[in-house]
Amino acid sequence: MNKKYQRYIEYIVSDIEAPYFENMVEMYGLRPDEYELVLSKIYDQPVRIKGDRVYDTNGNYIYYEDSNGSWIKREYDANGNLTYREKDNGFWIKREYDANGNLTYKEDSNGFWIKKEYDDQGNKIYYEDSYGVIRDNR
Repeated sequence: MNKKYQRYIEYIVSDIEAPYFENMVEMYGLRPDEYELVLSKIYDQPVRIKGDRVYDTNGNYIYYEDSNGSWIKREYDANGNLTYREKDNGFWIKREYDANGNLTYKEDSNGFWIKKEYDDQGNKIYYEDSYGVIRDNR
């Protein structure tokens, strides 16, 4: 890749916002064979595009965009658990898990949250949410 082209790709990566596919075409004039190059740099890992979805190296789908420009971004932890999801309308959800893959915390952009705890056998022993519901079986 020549230096001028490389600088252009780096500029795109630093400037582009979702919807990525739409903007790669309309704002930067990229061809479909250049999409993976740009998205791999955005996600800092090799990606694979299948239709309207982008997949990470673990086969998790990390980005979706439809023909109307609606999009969803997703992030995963090292165990493949979904830790973050964001939609084009601004709605997002964050999730945390314990070492056994049990959901321990969830929060969304509307302010709703839940906390959970589990015993050594994976049984839920505590639950609390932002509505004030508490179930304590510890």
